[in-house]
Amino acid sequence: MKNQTILNKKIQKVRRDYNSWVATETLEDYALRFAPKSFRKWSEFQVANTALGGTSFLALEAIGGSIAISYGFANSFWAILTVGIIIFLTSLPISYYASKYNIDMDLLTRGAGFGYIGSTITSLIYASFTFIFFALEAAIMAQALELYFHLPLYLGYLVCSIIIIPLVFFGVTVINQLQIWTQPIWLSLMISPYIFIIYKEPNALSNWFNFAGRTVNGAEFNPLLFGAAATVCFSLIPQIGEQVDYLRFLPDKQKNNQIKWWLAMILAGPGWIIIGVAKELGGAFLASIAVSHGVSFAKATQPIQMYLVGFTDIFDDQKIVLIIGTLFVIISQIKINVTNAYAGSLAWSNFFSRLTHNHPGRVVWLIFNVAIALVLMELNVFATLEAVLGLYSNVAIAWIGALVADLVINKSLGISPSYIEFKRAYLHNINPVGFGSMLIASAVSMTAFLGVFGSVAQAYCSFIALVLAFILAPIIAIITKGKYYIARENQYQKINLSDTLECCICNQKYEQEDMAYCPVYQGSICSLCCSLDSHCRDRCKETTTALTPITEKPLLTIARKIISSKFSPQLGLRVVKFLGIFLFISGLVGLIFGVVYYLDTSQYLGANSQSRLITLVKLYFPLLLLIGIGSWWLVLTEESRDLALEELHSQNLQLEQEIQQRQEVENSLRQSKTKSKEQTKQLQRTLEELKQKEAQLIQTEKMSSLGQLVGGVAHEINNPVSFIYGNLHFTSEYTQQLLTLVKLYQQHYPEPKAEIEEYIEDIDLEFLKEDLFKIISSMTVGATRIRQIVQSLRNFSHLDESELKTVDIHEGIDSTLLILNNRLRPQSNNSVIEVIKNYGQLPLINCYPGQLNQVLINLINNSIDSINEYNRKQIYLNIQDYSGIIQISTKVLEHNWVEISIADNGIGIQPEILNKLFDPFFTTKPIGKGTGLGLSVSYQIIVEKHQGKLFCISKPNNVVEFIIQIPVKQ
Repeated sequence: MKNQTILNKKIQKVRRDYNSWVATETLEDYALRFAPKSFRKWSEFQVANTALGGTSFLALEAIGGSIAISYGFANSFWAILTVGIIIFLTSLPISYYASKYNIDMDLLTRGAGFGYIGSTITSLIYASFTFIFFALEAAIMAQALELYFHLPLYLGYLVCSIIIIPLVFFGVTVINQLQIWTQPIWLSLMISPYIFIIYKEPNALSNWFNFAGRTVNGAEFNPLLFGAAATVCFSLIPQIGEQVDYLRFLPDKQKNNQIKWWLAMILAGPGWIIIGVAKELGGAFLASIAVSHGVSFAKATQPIQMYLVGFTDIFDDQKIVLIIGTLFVIISQIKINVTNAYAGSLAWSNFFSRLTHNHPGRVVWLIFNVAIALVLMELNVFATLEAVLGLYSNVAIAWIGALVADLVINKSLGISPSYIEFKRAYLHNINPVGFGSMLIASAVSMTAFLGVFGSVAQAYCSFIALVLAFILAPIIAIITKGKYYIARENQYQKINLSDTLECCICNQKYEQEDMAYCPVYQGSICSLCCSLDSHCRDRCKETTTALTPITEKPLLTIARKIISSKFSPQLGLRVVKFLGIFLFISGLVGLIFGVVYYLDTSQYLGANSQSRLITLVKLYFPLLLLIGIGSWWLVLTEESRDLALEELHSQNLQLEQEIQQRQEVENSLRQSKTKSKEQTKQLQRTLEELKQKEAQLIQTEKMSSLGQLVGGVAHEINNPVSFIYGNLHFTSEYTQQLLTLVKLYQQHYPEPKAEIEEYIEDIDLEFLKEDLFKIISSMTVGATRIRQIVQSLRNFSHLDESELKTVDIHEGIDSTLLILNNRLRPQSNNSVIEVIKNYGQLPLINCYPGQLNQVLINLINNSIDSINEYNRKQIYLNIQDYSGIIQISTKVLEHNWVEISIADNGIGIQPEILNKLFDPFFTTKPIGKGTGLGLSVSYQIIVEKHQGKLFCISKPNNVVEFIIQIPVKQ
């Protein structure tokens, strides 16, 4: 109960207003969050073209040339090819899930085995990749500027860094346009040197195949050298993160774009390595050509030197060669460094937003990323290319291996959730599946890289990291039973909302996939506001016991219990926090010093390297003292901030309670004022309902009396008519016999007496014999007609059918038309009304026949009145060619319903009064000619009595159609 009370403890909402850089989508491109459908407006081709523009980086050629010179043709060739295949296979699932869920690399890592804080470390790894390669690419461009403009390298580094910032300032929108416009120039300049070299130097390929570089083994294959070369190539594996930054803007995969979607995803995702492998092999090839042209090994690794050799075979003028070479390098490096800078800004934003709960904007971290790259350039990172990339690849491959294992294996086994959950509200801070396997794999591979396990393990350390991470991820997932993936259930995952949801913190609207339900703030919250919130302290995911304060994490709780016997609880908690911060910062600083020493030893050996080690150690230990003071200060500062927040929360709660009490008093006053108004409204509604019931009773009684009267009259008429109709046959027979007798008398007594002759002439016996049968036939027709009318009256009245009956609807319609036949005939000022029947094949209908006939006669009567009114209007206007038509149609609908349609071309109904037709006492007829009850009662009979539908449609040319829809069975 106490836990629930803590969870329900309300926190004062503080509206988060982002600065203009963060709030403007053009600048931010939905940084740190899901890319919504409303923003993904580019075609598959545009997204793929933009993503592939990132493959222009000349570091690929530099890497290919460097390992070719260091390890020879065979080792470099097979290393590049093998690593290329592995990168393609690992990039495919990453690209698919990122494109499907429209998320970047960080959000994908969060939900695929690393947890919310665990992916922060991977953001740092990814950020390192972006500024390392930014530094390498900018160094390559600075080399070109030095060659052409004679600009010193240190100034070239600065220029090449600064010019990228404004291009990345406006995000992927401007980058997309840049890649589209520069793509044709870049491709033509990149491919043409190879064509001309092969054409003009036939021995170029054979020279490359036999290129040995610095190796003593020549161009032959050596397993150890192959492994070392592969380690350098593996440093390219995080490049898929930059591809994913653009792939998340792919449109949704649908039936009409499946082929284009898959093609764009594969080409722009894992397909980048196809171009990458070609460029690496091309760099190795150009490096061998450059060496054969007299370029030193040191300069042959520089892409500008490689392509100058290639352009020499195209142009004879060295000035043109230098111009074209420099232009090509500048275009290539701008194309890739805008991608590096953009991806780096996202990575740093993710990293610091979770550590500091603050998001000043992607542009701030863009400048930060470029500044770090500038420092690396000034430290001459290009000179230690292989060492830097070899060291970095051990951590990068462990990260990617654990991530791919979760996507491919754990999701297939059902241990990992089938979807990607990236929101802080639903994730554990650390998931040991991905985070743990990455740490173990990277630690083992780094140890192997340093030579602890021997030369073979050192050469294949990157393969060890990949395999170990790939195996450990499912093992740890099975051991932990996947319980560290989801911290609590996502309530929005089970529903599909088409509308956007409003964030209760920033008051902006976002799509459902980017929103979470926050039980602390009791509302929807966007993923960015959830990440940046520092007040809730993850109360929505709190699972500790009731005795544990919510500000303590489980790890701190365990540590506090261990040292509680020697320290006070508060001091023990401070010590644990201090040790955690101190060890982390000191370890990070030690790692940086170790990397610096490693890079130095790759260039300097002997006493010089040892003296540098001693200097670093002497510098490191004084730093530990400063780190310890700073760590203790951070612990005390955080504790003071926590106390201030708790006090602030307490005051906010008191204020809220006072406000709530005042609101309750105000609400009670308002309720007392509105109560009388509600009672008045209730009385008015009751009065209206009574009026409706009264009108219905009047109409029902009226129709009931009419039915009884019609039924009685029909019954009384039926007896004499039946007598007459029944005796007409005998009358005809007897008359025939009498006439036959007269004929016999005429035959046997051909000469009657004079008196008989005179009487025969007087009565015109021949005419009498001929006309008598016509009279009897006419009497038979009349009697039959009377019988039909009487039967129709009996059918219409249905005096004995007040309950549900199964009847033929068509008989009821015909009976109604027969009764109204007199109104359908032409009268004074009225035209002939033609009735058109379009009867469908209807089954017998279960209904209340008498009440249904009442509806039919009301609707047909209204149609007759409308036609007559329109006819009189036409006569007034001297228009004589008008013909009234009533069309009655029936048909069967789906789900065992039938439809009766009654349409006329009378005076028509204005569309604005259609919604009032079925209101009681509403009529369009003149005063005295309509009560306004017929349609109201008809509506109640169809809708309430028969559970059906009655509505009216106004069509062009004054056509009005009333439609009745009722179920076949009640």
